[in-house]
Amino acid sequence: MLGVRLGRALDWLYPPRCRFCHERIIGQDEECFCHGCRAKIRLVSHPLCTTCGRPFLDASGEDHLCGPCLMHPPYFRAARAWACYPGEEHRDHPLREVLQRFKYGRRVSLGKPLGRLMAQGCSEFLTGQSLDIIIPVPLHPRRLRWRGFNQAVILAWEVGRLWQLPVDPFILFRSRETPPQTQLAEEERRKNMRGAFSLNPAKPVQGQRVALVDDVYTSGATVNECSRALMRAGAKEVFVLTLARTV
Repeated sequence: MLGVRLGRALDWLYPPRCRFCHERIIGQDEECFCHGCRAKIRLVSHPLCTTCGRPFLDASGEDHLCGPCLMHPPYFRAARAWACYPGEEHRDHPLREVLQRFKYGRRVSLGKPLGRLMAQGCSEFLTGQSLDIIIPVPLHPRRLRWRGFNQAVILAWEVGRLWQLPVDPFILFRSRETPPQTQLAEEERRKNMRGAFSLNPAKPVQGQRVALVDDVYTSGATVNECSRALMRAGAKEVFVLTLARTV
């Protein structure tokens, strides 16, 4: 109780600032975006694909499978994201810019508020699963040395802390370095990621319900290949959780 009161007093004296525009955040329950910037972020909402979580443009109707999931059923049970990730044409979009600062600008401190947004924004999805462990999508060691940290690990730690779930970043590892996915078509992305992930034999996942965490869901090729490796190792089910997804 004392810690809560102290936190409120500090917020009143030194209110947090928006991570995008740096305006003061007053009278909000979050510490990442101000009202103005938050209004520019499109949240993922129903109706959506019951498997990959892709939101449909038509706001009427019920949740159902999308065409890609019907044609190529993924290895994961279901995937959900907090918000829609804008394309290249929206370079000054609050969510895109803050994620870019976190991921490529090495602003590691942004991981905690972004992870909290993901954990709280996907609470409906997380509540419905009896998860055993959280596994972040790994980076190849060379990419990890260049970047200095894995953004998925930081997000996963915050989700695990809020949902009181164990996090293990050493179960899944990237055994093959792959070219960047950004300029590849969807089918090329799937081929590019094939066989890129392996499991640590010293850390079995048999019978476990896994939450796989990453920052952005684009084509789903990366998380699907991770899910393939986990399911082949005996995982019971894999659920994918990301902060954002491209639409």
